Amino acid sequence: MQDRGLLIPDVERAERYVRSIGYYRLSPYMIPFRRAESDDFRPDVTFDDVLDIYVFDRKLRLLVLDALERVEVAVRSALTDHMSQAHGAFWYVDPTHFRDSRRHREFVASVREDCSRQLLAKPEQTDGALVHRSALEHYLLTYGTPELPPSWIVMERLTLGQVEHLIGNLKRRSDRTAIAKSLGINEPLLVSWMRTFVRVRNICAHHGRLWNAVLGVSPALPTSPSVAWLADPTVIADSAARRARLYPVLVALQSLLSTLSPGSSWARRLKELLDEHPDVPLTAMGMPPDWSDDPFWAQRIELRPSRRPVSG
Repeated sequence: MQDRGLLIPDVERAERYVRSIGYYRLSPYMIPFRRAESDDFRPDVTFDDVLDIYVFDRKLRLLVLDALERVEVAVRSALTDHMSQAHGAFWYVDPTHFRDSRRHREFVASVREDCSRQLLAKPEQTDGALVHRSALEHYLLTYGTPELPPSWIVMERLTLGQVEHLIGNLKRRSDRTAIAKSLGINEPLLVSWMRTFVRVRNICAHHGRLWNAVLGVSPALPTSPSVAWLADPTVIADSAARRARLYPVLVALQSLLSTLSPGSSWARRLKELLDEHPDVPLTAMGMPPDWSDDPFWAQRIELRPSRRPVSG
């Protein structure tokens, strides 16, 4: 790195970081600082310039995972609440609710396998007032029939990808529409956004680069004014480059949080993170320089959580 022109005032410190992070993982963060068509660094680039983007990306992944967790939990709840009330607690076993019978059989087989593994595993410890068996173990050891547990137990054990596949395989559009409505969006957005969220979550879960990723999928853009979105939608709609980057995903996550957690500080924390790292190129994320001026963001950045006194 020094031979290629990177300024490293404290070599020992840099060596510690490279050993703990790994050169292979760190090297992509050097790309923005290289000369055009060369591996050499631009003049006056320091090791801390590279490290700053790496640290920013790590914080960004954690912030995005925080929003994705809330969305994932809400989607699971919306799925099982609607389908159980409309079609019974064991709807997921019934093939008449699904378009692709093969995919449905594979899903039920995976649930059955999960139950078998739980029964064969060593029983979970329940010593102590604060330790309890999982809902699945409790069901399997307490009830003999039905063989498989009700929907609300099964849904809690699914990955975001499995939830996305399950929703996408529902036969009736009316079911998908009802699920989407409880989240503040419509059916086409639900299907599209879930696919994109799975891709982003996989990047975050594997500690991949997120800030400048070209995602390969992008969330569909709302056409209904009832869906919370940018006051100036052309910022994304008129830019193919931005649609391929992270910015539309950030907007989609905040749109859902506006329904799921109206008092959330997530938008403000995003602004604070970007303010902490002013040298990170926003264009790599598909974000316009004045992104926070759009009323969609500005109103939510200014939100302050209400403070309620703790009773008792």
